[in-house]
Amino acid sequence: MEEARTFGGYVREKRLAAGINLRKLAEILDIAPAYMSDIENDHRYPPEKDKIYKIAEALKMTKEETDHLFDLAAGNKKNSVSPDIADYIMEQNKSRVALRLARDKGLGEKEWEKIIRMLEENE
Repeated sequence: MEEARTFGGYVREKRLAAGINLRKLAEILDIAPAYMSDIENDHRYPPEKDKIYKIAEALKMTKEETDHLFDLAAGNKKNSVSPDIADYIMEQNKSRVALRLARDKGLGEKEWEKIIRMLEENE
């Protein structure tokens, strides 16, 4: 199965794989089923960060799947950052300096892979 490319499609795909019906997921999130349906059909923006975490938990998503879910949530809004890292970026002055420097130097995927490996080695 091809992985969904939208937040709503990804949630639906994972919900169906988990065997949870739309009403049950809406109940877990404490939202109306019609609102949940609108989210899955990409008729509404993704919910707030706490609800996205609840979706991931309810659907027993891995960390990688949860990260992907947050990235898709950001992708639904132009010029948006994944909600799970936005606070971190704004709280860490040096992270913003580093990101702007990377942008200005034109860092691409290859350079970011090196940075990621360096960070993983420091764990």
